[in-house]
Amino acid sequence: MTELQNAAKAAATRPRIQPAEEGDDRPLSVSARLGRLQFHQSGKFRVLQLADIQDGPKVSKDTVKLIEASLDATRPDIVIFTGNQIAGYDPAYAQTTRKRRWSAVAGISSKTASSKSSEASERFEAALERTCASVRATVEQLVRPLADRGIPWAVTFGNHDFQCGLSNAEIESICREFPGCVNPEPTGGESGLGDANSANSVGSMDSAEDAGFVQLRAESYLPNQRVFACEPGTFALPVADVDHTMSVLGLVLLDSGDYARSGGYGSPSAEALRFLAEVPKAMRAQSQEIGRSQEPAVPCMVFQHFPVQQYYQLLKPAAANAARAIEGYRNFAGKHYVLDEEKTLPGSYLGEGVSCPDADSGEFAILEQHDYFAISAGHDHRNAFVGTVPVSREMASADAQTAASPGKVGGLMMIASPTSGFGSYGPVPQKRAARLIEFDIRHPYEPRTQLLEYGELVGKPSAGKAYAYGMTSESKPESEGVDLLHRPTWWSKLLTWLRKK
Repeated sequence: MTELQNAAKAAATRPRIQPAEEGDDRPLSVSARLGRLQFHQSGKFRVLQLADIQDGPKVSKDTVKLIEASLDATRPDIVIFTGNQIAGYDPAYAQTTRKRRWSAVAGISSKTASSKSSEASERFEAALERTCASVRATVEQLVRPLADRGIPWAVTFGNHDFQCGLSNAEIESICREFPGCVNPEPTGGESGLGDANSANSVGSMDSAEDAGFVQLRAESYLPNQRVFACEPGTFALPVADVDHTMSVLGLVLLDSGDYARSGGYGSPSAEALRFLAEVPKAMRAQSQEIGRSQEPAVPCMVFQHFPVQQYYQLLKPAAANAARAIEGYRNFAGKHYVLDEEKTLPGSYLGEGVSCPDADSGEFAILEQHDYFAISAGHDHRNAFVGTVPVSREMASADAQTAASPGKVGGLMMIASPTSGFGSYGPVPQKRAARLIEFDIRHPYEPRTQLLEYGELVGKPSAGKAYAYGMTSESKPESEGVDLLHRPTWWSKLLTWLRKK
């Protein structure tokens, strides 16, 4: 395929974007005007994904510029942050940071931890207050552009957020202090789930009464929106048709975990996986209360931080010296890969090995069997690709018989998004991007997507804090949770060169 043909094909898969109109002071989000997530009269519905901003209390001006320009260009219904908003290893959190969830806080020695000294306790509480203030400052800078434009937003979490010393539940609580946040209040306990008989618990989800949906606060900009709650960072939002007679699709946010005690990255909790499997049917039960749909489940798209192992199905093995070949990560180390052009869309690129958990949690099998048509992940700051893998299931949709190809419901669309921030490693600054995902009511399970790159949308970055460097499966484990802002030294470059000889 020629470059001209590639460009034409890429243009056909991109949604058309228009700038906001001057003088219109209504919420930029059409769904915010309606009070619920809903397809517009135009038949469109838009999600803007922001991945891996990963910054400290002073967010890069270029990150804010990218967010503002992306919002004005696309006018999304909702913005979804897919984890690692907080650089938990930032020096601002030095007194409360922890590398792993089960490890001791960096500023607390074992002697202090066992001490009953009120002075030591007071010092730590004061440090936690400073951490809360710093996290609050980061969130405020990230969502101020959304609040100014009346756009609702949702967050899930990654492997660096908690490292600041706060739990995901505590960070989520801070997020709910700001207008537009649609993350639901906890439904009970640390997990966010009540018992099976609670009105807000997911339970067995056999009926709408057991489904666990709650109404959002007015401050969320979506007072008429129902949300299905599980744990912090794990919940689901149904999207209604133009006339609000039924739920057409669901947006599921999943906390995909952080680290595994056995090494490598972690997986979603058992409760989150159960929720993932059951919420499509629960949405349909709720939808049947509203309208006429008799389908057994609502097809859903999941947004999360970690990619699953099956992202490697969009790659194909290659020689180590092949053009654009990248070494795999951990379980896939020692082998090199390139994108499979027959499975991925034009414009996709692979900049590092897909950094998935070592263990297969069974999530992909759930997506295969329980009415999911797409998954979108971040985490790998230098990867940006979209493709579809075949799945062995019969979806509830009338379109289920459509042949598998990129974006069709006959397969599972898999999306990898690069970093949207300028506070850590990634591609060259001009390639840092937000991702627009646009749904069309005529074929809602075949969304179109487009990267909104800083270079095209804003221009030349003003800051020099964005670092671009090669990453391999060898270098990555050492940098997990420590300092992702490092540049390779001349000595490390020499050692890498010698290894390749």
